[in-house]
Amino acid sequence: MSSTEPTPALSAERVLNRAVESPLVRGGLVIVAGLVTGNLLGFLRVALTAYLLGTHARADSLAVAMGPIDTLNSVVINSIVFAFVPMLTAAGGNARLALFRRLLRVFAWVFAAIAAAVIVGAPWLMRILAPGLDPAYFAAATANLRIFALSTPAAGAAAVYCAFLYTGRRFGPMAFYQAALNVCTIAGALVLWRAVGVYAFAIGYTAGAFAQLAIVWFAARRELSAGDAEPCAVSWREIAAKPAFFVVYAAALSLNIIFTRAYATHVGPGMAAALDYCMRGVGVPLALLVTPISTSLLPEISRLRSLSRMHDAFRLIDRTVALTALAAVAGCGFAILFRQPVIGILFQRGSFTAESTQLVAAVFLGLGPSMVGWSLIEVMARSLFALERPWPPVLAAMVPVLLNVAITLRLHSFRPEWIGLGASLGLMAGFVVLFVIAHAGRRRWLEPGATLAAGVGA
Repeated sequence: MSSTEPTPALSAERVLNRAVESPLVRGGLVIVAGLVTGNLLGFLRVALTAYLLGTHARADSLAVAMGPIDTLNSVVINSIVFAFVPMLTAAGGNARLALFRRLLRVFAWVFAAIAAAVIVGAPWLMRILAPGLDPAYFAAATANLRIFALSTPAAGAAAVYCAFLYTGRRFGPMAFYQAALNVCTIAGALVLWRAVGVYAFAIGYTAGAFAQLAIVWFAARRELSAGDAEPCAVSWREIAAKPAFFVVYAAALSLNIIFTRAYATHVGPGMAAALDYCMRGVGVPLALLVTPISTSLLPEISRLRSLSRMHDAFRLIDRTVALTALAAVAGCGFAILFRQPVIGILFQRGSFTAESTQLVAAVFLGLGPSMVGWSLIEVMARSLFALERPWPPVLAAMVPVLLNVAITLRLHSFRPEWIGLGASLGLMAGFVVLFVIAHAGRRRWLEPGATLAAGVGA
């Protein structure tokens, strides 16, 4: 070997240095770090909730209010980021600033209207969200829902700032959104528990949303003050319509768990809380699996689509779905096998008794498998959105809740093991429907000059 030729060790070092210097790799690492930190803090938050509330009906009053608002905020954030990062990236200079300001003005009204509607309609919404809730805790659940609703304008505005920051590949300020929420929720519960009881969690969560808004505003303030004001060329109607498909998809998918939680309130006190403890065991693997994959997958799919390399894009999707299936099935099997000892180690202290551990373990037996169908439908749906084929994901997202309702009402069982079965089967059926529609439409999509059209598989 010539002395001028690099050794394998030096070549590997150069590759590693280039990877570390890459903005895309650094951004991915920041996102993963934020996910891990946020979910670890999420376990601490849930452990504190379990310690203070256990599976008492008072815990239900928190779960039935927090779950839907947390889902709503997640839909808002993902929809804004998914819809407007490409639009903001395509614009440049002052045009980008003008578009950002138009987005912030339009959605500030939208988010404020949503919060106001929830606050005013909280008693009626709670009858829908928790029809079987113990009447003694109905007022507490309603008050919690109103406090949580105040977080939505902050979460929505933060999402607009986040979309702007992403155009400069600045992922850090928003990557730790869940971490900020969980830190403030934990702090609020610890500081205010003796004074306001269960409302301390809602106050802390809402404070966390505003803290995150302050963080992203601070991160973007220099760029936003540097440009000159100019009219925005994009109409408010186009802005409002842009995230419509993803909103419908995400909202339809979320109804699956919202319905399950509402039915759980009929089963008995503490059952809705038990379901939410199980959701931590489903949500963490789901987030750690889907978010890193989609973060790296979607730009590559978009690039292949722009180069008209659709065959390569579909091969990439198929391989990714297969790998996701292997990881999800393995993780699900492990979680179900060791669910009871893990739940005991994580939560069994304070108000969370051995009976609570048995109850949550029983609920997880039915809900745990949902992580398989949920991860698969999310990865494939986001891939199709990147290919600008929105109709198949939207239609498939309707399947889980419809099948869940049919199975749950048909069984009408009050056994905790059956509560999450409809949700799990529904998500798997939704993935199967999406898979079939996507594969049936490939021949049309691969035709030269194929364009997005209205209709299934277009």
